[in-house]
Amino acid sequence: MTRWAVTGAGGQLGLDLQVALALSGVDDKSVTALTRDALDVTDRDAVREALRGHDVVVNCAAYTKVDAAETHEADAFAVNAIGAANVAIACRDVGAKLVHVSTDYVFAGDAQEPYAEDAPLAPRSAYGRTKAAGEWAVQAHDPQSWIVRTAWLYGGGGPNFVKTMARLAGERQTVSVVDDQRGQPTWTMDVAEAILRLVAEGAPRGVWHATSQGETTWCGFARAVFEGLGHDPDRVLPISTAGYPLPAPRPAYSVLGHDAWRMARLPLLPPWRESLVRALPEVVAPEA
Repeated sequence: MTRWAVTGAGGQLGLDLQVALALSGVDDKSVTALTRDALDVTDRDAVREALRGHDVVVNCAAYTKVDAAETHEADAFAVNAIGAANVAIACRDVGAKLVHVSTDYVFAGDAQEPYAEDAPLAPRSAYGRTKAAGEWAVQAHDPQSWIVRTAWLYGGGGPNFVKTMARLAGERQTVSVVDDQRGQPTWTMDVAEAILRLVAEGAPRGVWHATSQGETTWCGFARAVFEGLGHDPDRVLPISTAGYPLPAPRPAYSVLGHDAWRMARLPLLPPWRESLVRALPEVVAPEA
């Protein structure tokens, strides 16, 4: 019986990982869901003790407040880099396989074609720097791990872009959304299932990109959400990044390549529009 541990289990991806594990037939008693309150990943001794006895660890724990990280980079580094190192060291010491979740923000965002898994890291934000440091730490301490980068996530748990657009559709006549940043809207359930595939198939260790097929802008994403909810997509108006300034720089181009999946002959994640149609009922469902 394989024992799983999920750090950051209270986040969007962590929650859907628990669902995906249950749907795949893994007994609840074989899954340890470690929320932020249950485990402080910056405490190396606590991490080693919590992960002892597990066979697979998925590290979803992260400081994800992109704008706040610009003025609290030390706090972000503690979780995203030191925490990642602690998890990697513990997995190496206790003999557990590690899947570490990372982000498109490790790239500069100035490419003209999808970023390959081995493209040079060049983060431009504090959040990106701390996540890049986390990747380096994991590769240094546990080179037999999987690093799974993802982007533009949305899911049923926690706040996200889809939920925000659904709310604004009911509050405003028009909504202005950035139209000069490109990426891959990605459902957390798709990522969770992809992670399980990597482990089940014994895929080569290294870097993988778990994002949807296809690409769009935030404006295009918002219009698809409006349309999927039965609203007029023309109510979403395009603006430039300059028209919506934020503390942290956003990558203009966050499209990630999927060559690792093709080389391993494993299924890619679905196209983003298909997943959005399937996900919407769950993502925008009223909370109980």
